[in-house]
Amino acid sequence: MALAKKALEPILLDVRKLCSFCNYQLIVSGRSDRQVDAISDGISAGLREHGFTSIGKEGAKTGQWSLLDYGDFVVHVFLHTARETYDLEGLWNDAPRIALDVPDEAKIRTVEPYA
Repeated sequence: MALAKKALEPILLDVRKLCSFCNYQLIVSGRSDRQVDAISDGISAGLREHGFTSIGKEGAKTGQWSLLDYGDFVVHVFLHTARETYDLEGLWNDAPRIALDVPDEAKIRTVEPYA
């Protein structure tokens, strides 16, 4: 779902032993505020089609960070520069990463914003 909207560098964290409010966190990046919105909307629509109901959505108005709360798992969609600033991967450094099949075009080398 996120990759269909050209999300960058998805990381899935298993936070079950470290966090009381969810079991998993998915973190992805976009290149622009519009792409962050599109990724967030695409994930929401895809999960809804699979029977998942969101219990909350935060930050969508800023275009910098959108948080989708599904209870057991949380999705963070960041503008890449905001992702670096908040550094959730560093915050949850002790959380095991769950391997994802990420195509080369979704891996971050250098992020150039869309013009």
